[in-house]
Amino acid sequence: MSIGKILGLDKVATFFNIIRQNGGIRSSLYKLYRQDELKDGTLVGEDRFGNKYYTNPRYFYGRNRWVEYSDNFNMNYDGSQVPPEWFGWLHYKTDLPPHQDPHRPKYPWMLEPQENMSGTTGQYTPYSTTRPKVEPWVPPRKNSL
Repeated sequence: MSIGKILGLDKVATFFNIIRQNGGIRSSLYKLYRQDELKDGTLVGEDRFGNKYYTNPRYFYGRNRWVEYSDNFNMNYDGSQVPPEWFGWLHYKTDLPPHQDPHRPKYPWMLEPQENMSGTTGQYTPYSTTRPKVEPWVPPRKNSL
């Protein structure tokens, strides 16, 4: 075991490598603000929405593949903004990224993925034609002369 490892200098070097790979101190702080963690890894690919997908085998299984959401989503990002083909890669259904998988099916009946709009103005709201079971009480009006 080397003296540098005993003193923890390898951790310091890893920290500076993460800062450098994330674009410097200012970009690292912004990324830390948006995602709550800083990681270094190899860029695997990018989807049509601008999301970037990374991998790093030094991290634990289940944490070694991740997505960095596009800046177009600001702070309103969630898992439904990941296309199905990348979802499969992130969750270890396949080891090949979508752009390297020659056997990925694309049928004409498959729709483009849509993000979940719940909680926004674009959410689905059903229209009801049935009368409510409980009707609100309306106070009687006084006749004005």
